[in-house]
Amino acid sequence: MKIKKDDTILVITGKDKGKQGKVIKVMPKENRIVVEGLNLYYKHTRPKRQGEKGEKVLVPRPISVSNTMLICPSCKVPTRVGYQAVGDINSRYCKKCKAAI
Repeated sequence: MKIKKDDTILVITGKDKGKQGKVIKVMPKENRIVVEGLNLYYKHTRPKRQGEKGEKVLVPRPISVSNTMLICPSCKVPTRVGYQAVGDINSRYCKKCKAAI
């Protein structure tokens, strides 16, 4: 998966198209990510104690990685990600400015 936790992404399709956010959780088996402040839905919670009221809480739900693009930290532009082999490790790089991510 080319997107990792704490990356900044741009949503390119769906109800949050054009919005940016920070990745807070990555689920590689499902090919999904959870983005802070995007794809929010209400979750109804029950009261915990007597006399307390239930409430509606906004919760971010997972979004498919194919509907997002990584924003390069150096050139600040949505870009595709490439991989370069440097010794034994693969490092990500921006396809537009060729900078390491």
